[in-house]
Amino acid sequence: MPDSPSPHPRASADHLYSEKLWPSWWVWIVVLGISAACILVLAPISVAAGFTGAVVVFLVLSGILVATTPAVVVTVRELRAGRAVLPREFVAAAEGFAGDEATAERGVRLDGRAYLCIRGWINPVVRVDLSDPEDPTPYWLVSTRRPERLVAALAASKG
Repeated sequence: MPDSPSPHPRASADHLYSEKLWPSWWVWIVVLGISAACILVLAPISVAAGFTGAVVVFLVLSGILVATTPAVVVTVRELRAGRAVLPREFVAAAEGFAGDEATAERGVRLDGRAYLCIRGWINPVVRVDLSDPEDPTPYWLVSTRRPERLVAALAASKG
């Protein structure tokens, strides 16, 4: 089966790990709050304009969140995080972080040359060290809700 250029995971026997980084429940509450604020802003014009504006803003924000939700996929041949693809032969090591350690990885310990596929609403991250001598990127930092499973998939025998 030919490789798909799509960043979205596809059902396949060679998938070792697949996850979509969907927004957390509280992000949707924020979207609802912003949409509801449109009612207050537009109500002086008319109540119908307020409710119409709220619906439009909710649909636009929801569409943006859904359209920009990246996938993290590990196959026997590659790691895909969002639109980026890394052949597994260049994965040197992977380590998961949660809590304060994840915050430090995304903050004070972050290398500015690293590739980031992180989402603020997902605390745990996995650091994937690279072994490609031609790539100036030292590592990838990827958000995941299941860091142990992603690290295990990356540690599985490579194709």
